[in-house]
Amino acid sequence: MRYITLGTAGHIDHGKSSLVKALTGTDPDRLKEEKERGITIDLGFANLDFPAEDLTVGIVDVPGHERLVRNMLAGAGGIDILMLVIAADEGVMPQSREHLQICELLKIKTGLIALNKADLAEPDWLELVTEEVREFVRGTFLEKAEIIPVSAKTGMNVGLLKEKIKGLALSAKSAKPAGGVFRLPVDRVFTLKGFGTVVTGTVLSGRVRVDEAVEVLPRKIETRVRGIHSHGRSMPEALAGQRAALNLQGVEKEDLQRGDVAVAPGTLRPSFVLDVHLELLKDSPEVKTGDVVHFHLATSETVARVILYGRELLRGGEASYGQMRLKGPVVAQSGDRFVIRRFSPLETIGGGSVLDPSPGRRRRKETLDDLAVYEAGSLKEKLAQKIMKSGMNGVARKELEGWIKAERGEIDSALKGLQKENAVVFMGDAALHASALASFREKSASVLRAFHKANPLKPGMPREELRAAFHMEPKLFAGLLQMSPDMAAEKDLVRLKNFQVALTGVDEGLKKRILDELNAAGMQPPFKDELAKKLSMEGKRLTDVLKLLAKEGLVVRMTDTLYLTRDSYEKMLRLLKEHFSKKPDMTVAEFRDMLGTTRKYALPMLEYLDSNKVTMRVGEIRKSLLKA
Repeated sequence: MRYITLGTAGHIDHGKSSLVKALTGTDPDRLKEEKERGITIDLGFANLDFPAEDLTVGIVDVPGHERLVRNMLAGAGGIDILMLVIAADEGVMPQSREHLQICELLKIKTGLIALNKADLAEPDWLELVTEEVREFVRGTFLEKAEIIPVSAKTGMNVGLLKEKIKGLALSAKSAKPAGGVFRLPVDRVFTLKGFGTVVTGTVLSGRVRVDEAVEVLPRKIETRVRGIHSHGRSMPEALAGQRAALNLQGVEKEDLQRGDVAVAPGTLRPSFVLDVHLELLKDSPEVKTGDVVHFHLATSETVARVILYGRELLRGGEASYGQMRLKGPVVAQSGDRFVIRRFSPLETIGGGSVLDPSPGRRRRKETLDDLAVYEAGSLKEKLAQKIMKSGMNGVARKELEGWIKAERGEIDSALKGLQKENAVVFMGDAALHASALASFREKSASVLRAFHKANPLKPGMPREELRAAFHMEPKLFAGLLQMSPDMAAEKDLVRLKNFQVALTGVDEGLKKRILDELNAAGMQPPFKDELAKKLSMEGKRLTDVLKLLAKEGLVVRMTDTLYLTRDSYEKMLRLLKEHFSKKPDMTVAEFRDMLGTTRKYALPMLEYLDSNKVTMRVGEIRKSLLKA
C-alpha cells in the first residue's frame, strides 16, 4: 500500500472543509464549536482510498483564519501534496497568500488548485478569477498546477478533482523515508473509553508495530504501543506517510501535548539549539541577529532567538547560515524544514532547513564550511562531516540514524564507503573520523613524551592519568590505544614503544647502595623514609628507583614504604615451607620469631603473603597455600 498526505490551504470560508467532505464523505470539522460557527478551528482529518491502485491519500484539513495559522502550521509539516482552495466568488485573499508562502517555505513539491464555489460565479468572472489565480501562483511550485473549477455544494467536478488527486498521488515522490527511524510528530491527544490515551500524527519516517516500545520526546516518556489505527482501520503497524493513531500504554493524556514526538527509543534527542539555513520572504521585514521569533517545526511551536553567522542583518529575500536558540526543546533531524513568524505583529516572515540538530559550540573564527556540506553535500559527505565534528568521542551509529532524515540502508552504505576509504573507523558502535584518530595519537604521544622526560625512571604513565587528559569513556580509550602503533599498554601503564628506562652510571651506583642497605638489614629493612635519609635522597627519586628495582625483580614490594631484597624474600619462602612441613598453621608470633624480626615488620609482610595467596588467614592464624 502506498500512502500520500494531502493538505488543504486557503482563506477562511473558502470551503476547504466542505470540499474535503464532498471528496471523502467525512466531515473534518469534529469540534462542536466548529459546527456551530461554521469555521475550522483546529486540524481535521479524512482519507481517500483508491483500492485498485493500492493507494491511500490521507487528508489534513487546516483552519484558514489568520489567528489560527499556528494550527495550520502544525498540520502542514507532513504534507506531500497541496490542495490550495480559493473561492471563485472572492478570489485570492490574505490567507491564500500566507498559506502558499508557508508551503513554499516547507518545500512542498506539487499540488493543484481547487476553484471552489464555481457554481456562484458567472463564466466571465470565473475566467477572470482563473487568470488572477494563475498570476498569483507564478514563480511558485504551483505555477503549472491545474486549476479546477469545483463546487462542494453541487458536486460540480468533484469526481474530476478526485481523479486529479489520484494522478498526483501516484506520481508524487514522498520525502518520508520508509526505512528511516520511526518518528511521529503528535498533532492531537485524546482519551478513548476502554483504551486510554491516543496520539495522532503523520508518520514522517520509519514504521512502528503493535507492542513495540516508543519514546515520547522531549518529555522522555517510555511507553509501548497497545494498538494502531490508520485511516479508520485497526492495523498491525504504521508506515511512513500514513496518518496514524497510536494507543499508548500507561500514559495519561495530561502528560502529552501537540508538538511532542513519538520515536524509536534512543534514536533522536531533543535540542535547544539548531544550526540552520535561514531564508526570508521577499516582502519580509528585516531580521537582526538577536531578534526573537516564533519557530514552527513539524507540529511543534516555540520561541527562538535568531543568531546570524557572518552578518548582523538579513533583509527580505536574503538567506544566511545561522543558529536558532530555542526557549523550548524541539525534536529535529538534519534536512527538516521550519517556518518562522514575526514575534509581533504575528506574520510569516521566513523559514529554512535544519542543518545540524545537535551542533557543538562554534568558535568565533571558525569557518562555515561544515554548514555548506550539511546544506548541499552528498549523504556520505554529510555523515563524514558530522563524524569529524564529533571529535575523539565519536558518534554512535544509532545517533547518526536519528541525526539525519534518510533511509537507514543508505546511511549504512555511506558509512561502509567511508570505512573502505579509511576516512572513518569504528570502535564498537562508535564512528570516529580518521582525523580524530590522528589527533588522539598525536596528543597521546605528546603527553607521554612529556611524562617520560619528567619521569625517566618510571616504566610508564598510569593509564587512567592519560585517559583523564581526553575525558573519554574507558572502552573507547582502550580501543584507540589498541589502534595506536606507537604506544604500548601494559596492565595499568602506558608508554611510548620506543621508550626504555635507562639508568646512568651514577644511578647504577645508587642501585647498588640501596641493595646493600636492604641486604644488610635482612628481615628488618629500613622503611622508605628512613632509607631516603640514610642515602640523603629525595623521596620521589628513591620511589622511582625502588619501582625500577621491583620491575627488574631485585626487590619485592611489601607495601608502598617497605621493600625486601629478592634474596630475603626467597629466604622467607624457604622458612615458611620448612615451618608448614612440620605444622599445619602459624601464628603471628611464630612468623615473627621464625624471621627474627618484630611485629612492626611481621604484620605488613603477612598481609602481603595473604594478598599474594602464599598464606591464608583463618581467624588469628595462617595456613599455607604454598605448593608442595
